[in-house]
Amino acid sequence: MLSPAKIAIVAALEREVWPLVKHWPRRETNFAGRSYKFFEREDTVVVCGGIGSEAARRASEAIIGLYRPSLVISAGFAGGLDPALAVGDALRPRHILNAGDGSRTDSGIGEGVLISFPHVASREQKAKLRQAYGAQAVDMEASAVAQSAQAHGVRFMACKVIFDTSGTTLAPFELFVGDDGKFHVLRFLSYLSVRPWLWSKVPRWAREAAGAASNLCAALAQMRSEKVLGTELQTIPI
Repeated sequence: MLSPAKIAIVAALEREVWPLVKHWPRRETNFAGRSYKFFEREDTVVVCGGIGSEAARRASEAIIGLYRPSLVISAGFAGGLDPALAVGDALRPRHILNAGDGSRTDSGIGEGVLISFPHVASREQKAKLRQAYGAQAVDMEASAVAQSAQAHGVRFMACKVIFDTSGTTLAPFELFVGDDGKFHVLRFLSYLSVRPWLWSKVPRWAREAAGAASNLCAALAQMRSEKVLGTELQTIPI
């Protein structure tokens, strides 16, 4: 076990939290036969475990097992289900639903509902998820992180930022994710190379991803003076 942390943040990709951790010390450590890179600063530790529920579960087990945090935060990009949500909007949902088994986690903090879905949701799927579950946003990892935290008796929260709105359908990014949860850029570029109608969208996706990451990290940095497990959470340094 490493030095305990009050706050553990689990994200999928480094690009989501890079504005926050780019100057933080990092440590590579093995857990359960896998290597993880942890970003550490004062009472906060961040791990980017990969895309999808299984990758999120493994990363959550690693960061909880190694750091014994008081609070675990699932942070990252989400898709908007509520038409009122725009790209870059940050949200802290109180309820996390698992579309697979119907389980629900109540974090006790925040507002609204986030549903975890096993695929990148299309525009049509987003409409169905909103109608069926009354959710405002959708992601792929938060439910797995929540269930891992709950299994270890650790407080859980989610902090998400909208990357794609209710009216858009992204490219099927999960096709380029390996079993380890990592995004394979070369596979994605090969996919794009024979689909010229998508070329003009790539610069926009890059700009929106950068803006969303900046907003997400600003939201994480603003989490301060909150009563969690009877202790004060100080500002997460950026």
